[in-house]
Amino acid sequence: MDKEAVIQSVPFGDREGKVYQTIESMGRAAADQAVSIILETLETKPVARIMIGTGNSQETTIAALTADPRLDWSRIEVFHMDEYVGIADAHSASFRKWLRSRVEAVAHPRTMHYIAGDAPDIQAELDRYTALLHEAPLDMTFIGFGENGHIAFNDPHVADFEDPLTLKIVDLDETCRRQQVGEGHFPDLNHVPTHAVTVTCSGLFRAEHWVVVVPELRKATAVKQALEGPISPDCPGSLSRQHPRAWLFLDHDSASLLSA
Repeated sequence: MDKEAVIQSVPFGDREGKVYQTIESMGRAAADQAVSIILETLETKPVARIMIGTGNSQETTIAALTADPRLDWSRIEVFHMDEYVGIADAHSASFRKWLRSRVEAVAHPRTMHYIAGDAPDIQAELDRYTALLHEAPLDMTFIGFGENGHIAFNDPHVADFEDPLTLKIVDLDETCRRQQVGEGHFPDLNHVPTHAVTVTCSGLFRAEHWVVVVPELRKATAVKQALEGPISPDCPGSLSRQHPRAWLFLDHDSASLLSA
C-alpha cells in the first residue's frame, strides 16, 4: 500500500476526516492542505495571518509546512496559541522556544507574535495580545487534541464554547499536566506549571480555517470522544465538528478506536 495514500475516511461533522498509515504521511498531507489555504488567502490579501499550535503532535506537520517552497513567508504573520504562566522563553518547555526554533529560525515569517507568559503584568500582556488578534481576521489555525480532549490549553473544566474572552489564564488539570511529563517536557508533575495563558475556544473558532492534526495512539480516546461523542466542552475537541471550514488529519493509531 502507498504509505502516502489515505487509508480510511471517517465522519467529521458534515465532512470527512482522513486517516493515513503513518505520522509522516499524515503530517505531509496536513501541511499540503495548510499551504493550499495560505496560497488561496494570499490571492486576495497582502498578508496571511496564521496561528500555529505547538507540541509533539504538530512537529511533522510544521516541519513539512516550513520546508514547502511554494510559500512566501515574507507575507505570512504567525501567532502563538498558548504559553505557561511564569516560564521564561529560554525554558526547554516554552512554546515560544518551540516556535522560535521550528518556525521563526527556519522560515523567517514576516512577523512572529509571541505570548509572554512570564510578563510582569500578565493582564497587560493579555490585553496586548488580544488587541493584536483583533486587528484583522485569522485566516487559519492548526489544532491538536490533548489526551483529555483539550484544544490549546482549554481543558474540559475551563473550556467554554461561548467564551466572551479571546485570551485568558486557565488552571491546567492533572491529566494535561501529566501529558507534559509523559512527552518529556518536565521531569515530574511538580515541575509542570499549574497555569497557562491560552487562546479560548471562541477565540480559536474565529479563525476562518482549521487544520486539525491528531496523531498517536495516546490520543485515540480523545479522537473517539471528539468525533463520536456529544459536541460539548466535556471534550473540547468536539468543537472541531462545528467549524464550517475544518480539515481533519489522523494517523492509523489515533483513529484506531473509531467505529467507522
